[in-house]
Amino acid sequence: MAGGASVALSMSLAGCLGGTDDSQWETDDSLAVASATQYSAPGCDCCEEYASYLEEHLETDLDVTVPDDIAAVKREFGVPAQLGSCHTLELDGYVVEGHVPVEAIALLFDDEPSIDGIALPEMPSGSPGMPGEQSEPFTIYAIDDGEYEVFVEL
Repeated sequence: MAGGASVALSMSLAGCLGGTDDSQWETDDSLAVASATQYSAPGCDCCEEYASYLEEHLETDLDVTVPDDIAAVKREFGVPAQLGSCHTLELDGYVVEGHVPVEAIALLFDDEPSIDGIALPEMPSGSPGMPGEQSEPFTIYAIDDGEYEVFVEL
């Protein structure tokens, strides 16, 4: 299973190649968090693109680390396998999985729900840090104790 997951992640990381245009995700939203850490998959260009996008909206520094076992990080934070992406963030105790637009993260911090975090599964085309155009609304899920439900659609 672990080998299959890493092969799937490697194959999907190929979709990261190419430039991105995050202008559709421009926002004045600012994230006033005390701590921000991004755990990125090794060799992932779109993780770097997303980090650059996120840094434009953080009121603190973003610590980026590349763990040997990104799947272990996801398990530690309780990210369901069905919601996995190429990177995982920890922002003031909330987990944010994948290429989540800042608008959804701002909503998370505005509402402060009693959940573990939010996720945008996989690496959808046109999401922040990913090339291409958005073809349909992104469904962002709330994660809590390994369970998940729709948080917001953007």
